[in-house]
Amino acid sequence: MLKRSALPDDRRDQRDSFQNSPTGPWVAPPRRPASLPPPRPHVSIVRRRSIWSVVFFAILVLSVGVRAYRDISRPEAWAYWKESYFSPSMTSSVIANARLDDGAHSRRTLAIHGTIGAASASWLREQLDEAHLTTGDVVLLSSPGGNLDQALIMGEIIRSRSLATAVGTADSSGRITRSFCASACVLVYAGGATRYGVDGSMLGVHRFTNSRPGRDPVADAQRLTGGVLNYMTKMGVSSAVVEAMSATADVRWLEPAEALKMNLVTDPLGQAEAARR
Repeated sequence: MLKRSALPDDRRDQRDSFQNSPTGPWVAPPRRPASLPPPRPHVSIVRRRSIWSVVFFAILVLSVGVRAYRDISRPEAWAYWKESYFSPSMTSSVIANARLDDGAHSRRTLAIHGTIGAASASWLREQLDEAHLTTGDVVLLSSPGGNLDQALIMGEIIRSRSLATAVGTADSSGRITRSFCASACVLVYAGGATRYGVDGSMLGVHRFTNSRPGRDPVADAQRLTGGVLNYMTKMGVSSAVVEAMSATADVRWLEPAEALKMNLVTDPLGQAEAARR
């Protein structure tokens, strides 16, 4: 007769339930299945996923790089970066009390000089912020012109701050002397809420051309002229100035009386006598 060996109570109860089974003879208790580690992915699958991740990342970097290169490689993009961070095409100086005529008009003035470049609008905004000009103060211009689009923005900035404009240069004492403002500079000048006419200073206009013509040069010219006309009308200047621009490819210097009649000059100052002749 078999003897029971000493077993723990839980194992004994489990074993007795099988030994005393009413359906048959003594049976052994089932073995507990050993815990198995989770299956590992196949090595080739992991490598395949890693390769595709690298390929996708490389394609993404390449596409962004090509787009960035196309943007930066454009001449206007290089010009913008050069002017923004290295060498602005315009210079400025602040005159605390500039005398526009014999002394009746003395205002704080920002004098700017040079060619209007690809980043001149943002440059002008920074110079105005630093100069702390207020309503009625003057932006004094001396420029042969330059970038049309930037000139339009510069004029809008000047008008938004209710500043006046004049053409000339200033000496160390603050006295304004004559100078010239031609081509795109005239658009900046038109932005003045008051546009002073300094005696002897000249305004020059000519036909604007598109530096990046499209497939239809005639349509491009019409759009360009329409944009300039809308801007001049918004600034209170007669459409006659746009007609004068369109009439010649060379610079045409406006007479004082002509500029006053076009409402390009609104306060003739020292030009008053010449304008009446």
